[in-house]
Amino acid sequence: MEKEALTSQVLDALEDVIDPELGIDIVNLGLIYDVDVDDAGNCQINMTTPGCPLSDVLDRDIKEHAGAVEGVNQVTVNLVWYPVWTMDKMSRYAKIALGIGGI
Repeated sequence: MEKEALTSQVLDALEDVIDPELGIDIVNLGLIYDVDVDDAGNCQINMTTPGCPLSDVLDRDIKEHAGAVEGVNQVTVNLVWYPVWTMDKMSRYAKIALGIGGI
């Protein structure tokens, strides 16, 4: 499968990973910074979890959902802190769902 298509499928799968505190998926929250799948099916996901006490739950769910994508053999999640997460990284959907004004 083409690398871009596989990466897109992983991102689609990650939309099913819901932040347990906010009830919105981690993609729309802007927590996923990068997804890279190599030719061997190794998937590396760079994400941030600013102040989230449940990051271990997210890590488990991310590995489960991304790993379920056909063609992905191994998933590694790297927590990154830069660039710093801001509300600008959230999708319009997430802002509306959280009632954040000034959209």
